[in-house]
Amino acid sequence: MSEVYDHNTVFPRMFSQKPGHDQFYKNWEQLGDNQSPTFANNLGFFFTWQINQMYTRYFLWNFVGRTNEMDGQLSNQWIDGNWISGWNFNKVLPLSVTQSKSYHRLYFLPLILGLLGAIFHFRRNQQYAAVVGILFFFTGLAIVLYLNQDPYQPRERDYAYAGSFYAFAIWIGLGVLFVAEQLGRKEKTKNAAMLATVVCLALVPVLMAGQEWKDHDRSTKLTAHDMAYNYLNSCAPNAILFTYADNDTYPVWYLQEVENVRPDVRIINLSLLGTDWYIRQMKTKMNKSAPAPITMPDEKFAKGVRDVIYFSDAKIPGMEVKDLFNFVTSDDKNNKAQYPNGDMVNYLPTKNLAIRVNADEVIKTGTLPDDKKFGIDSLMTFVYPSNYIAKENLALLDIMAHNDWKRPIYFSLTVPTDEMMGMERYLYNEGFAYRLLPLKPDTALKPLEADNSLLMYNNIMTKFKWGNMKTASYLDHESLTTFYPLITTIFLSLTENLIREGHPDLAKNVLEKYDEVMPALIPVSDVAIRKYYMAQGAYRLNDIALGNKITGQLYGYLTNLLYYNYTLFADGKTDLNNHDIQLGMSMLNGMAGLTKQFSQTSFSNKCSEQVKSYEFKFGVGK
Repeated sequence: MSEVYDHNTVFPRMFSQKPGHDQFYKNWEQLGDNQSPTFANNLGFFFTWQINQMYTRYFLWNFVGRTNEMDGQLSNQWIDGNWISGWNFNKVLPLSVTQSKSYHRLYFLPLILGLLGAIFHFRRNQQYAAVVGILFFFTGLAIVLYLNQDPYQPRERDYAYAGSFYAFAIWIGLGVLFVAEQLGRKEKTKNAAMLATVVCLALVPVLMAGQEWKDHDRSTKLTAHDMAYNYLNSCAPNAILFTYADNDTYPVWYLQEVENVRPDVRIINLSLLGTDWYIRQMKTKMNKSAPAPITMPDEKFAKGVRDVIYFSDAKIPGMEVKDLFNFVTSDDKNNKAQYPNGDMVNYLPTKNLAIRVNADEVIKTGTLPDDKKFGIDSLMTFVYPSNYIAKENLALLDIMAHNDWKRPIYFSLTVPTDEMMGMERYLYNEGFAYRLLPLKPDTALKPLEADNSLLMYNNIMTKFKWGNMKTASYLDHESLTTFYPLITTIFLSLTENLIREGHPDLAKNVLEKYDEVMPALIPVSDVAIRKYYMAQGAYRLNDIALGNKITGQLYGYLTNLLYYNYTLFADGKTDLNNHDIQLGMSMLNGMAGLTKQFSQTSFSNKCSEQVKSYEFKFGVGK
């Protein structure tokens, strides 16, 4: 059935049907729940988000300055990821800016020189200037018009407009001639040219190099390399490792193909598994890894065949995965549904799935040791989370139906949960990958909270590498906002599970390892929350010095958040970050109680005084 669009408009910009995008559009354009976007709303979104937020901001990063490396594409109010000139006139800035190596202050000078060059160019030769202007437009704003970007881009998109920045750089070069021409009116031509070159060189390229070199030097950063190494070395021999998208997969491919690290592991990229050519490739041997256990003949998943299989409830209580797979790939008309136009199609008859487990086979294949035999779940049950089976899900069903525990199956930690087919209760973290294990789920834990703790402990303490994160001269956005929080979560989860399982000495070693290999950073608020629980764990394990060290980091981070927001409040600003204010007050209050419990009275009082001070300053409870 085709979609019916009843809100057509000229120049549509708010169009996406992806989850969450409708709410983003409403929030950005301040629409009510029952309001539909008008032509004016579409224009507003185009100018404020697509042009201003997703192009102009990037342009100004290059020629005016930048606050920090954070992703600022979703808000034009807060300071993270925004442009800044450096002419702040003693304006208070948060530590997330002032301590960032991407804090660039260019004072408008490259922009001014480029604008002068453009004026000079158009005065001297309009035809040539128009060529540069057309290049500038078509590699910049024209791309904005053409792409019609929707929200929640997976990364900043400044690289897409590099051509327009190069075009503007031509005008920066011509700006030197403009300056020389102006100086030539008072100086000899030769002297003017030399003086203009020296002055412009000092004011623009030297300034830019001085400000920007520190976050363009990636020579000591090994995050991608070492995280890929950890993905591979989380896996048992001859494993199948499911990854997702580019950031997961390309570094792993590099390690296998170039450095010959763990060539026995079969990498399967779920983002590519929806294509027929990639499924065919997975059916072949690669490096030292055997073919994936995909049984479908090529014609069963050819392009245009079973691209999507929709759910139609047949009131079946449940089906084993093998039976379901045979059903949805059957060419028997009795196993198909008929559309009104007469087409016969496969369908998903139930979402309640199961995998029957032979405990003896599981032990025989080495999936689990003998002492775990009585914990094996003879019938793994789970609920398929979607209303359709896409081609990648179909191939995954094939693997699950026919692997029979012969090969270990893992999902990298960054695979979205909706790609795990509802099997989260049977996934156990072994480092940087979840392993599928047929153990009876621990109902006290949430999905994906379970660890294979002792094996994970060995991996973390003896096998893994940590991307030089402690000593790298620069950590990029992905290192700070993806992998640093992920690593913190891994260490915290293992610590808590080791304590729960009665291994306090090992848990203490894990916290000390984290302190040894990770820098003392709090790049995002989620890390602050995790570090609070780390401090709590350190105190419980009688590592008072480490507990105090972590709470000290938190104190500096939280008081800075509150101070920065208070300066905005005192200045009459309304665009305060209420989340940061609530986080600061709540966590300082929590640290006051935590440190008092472990006899750190002086620090506890300091936290309490800050809470009282900011309650008064913000007028809380008045």
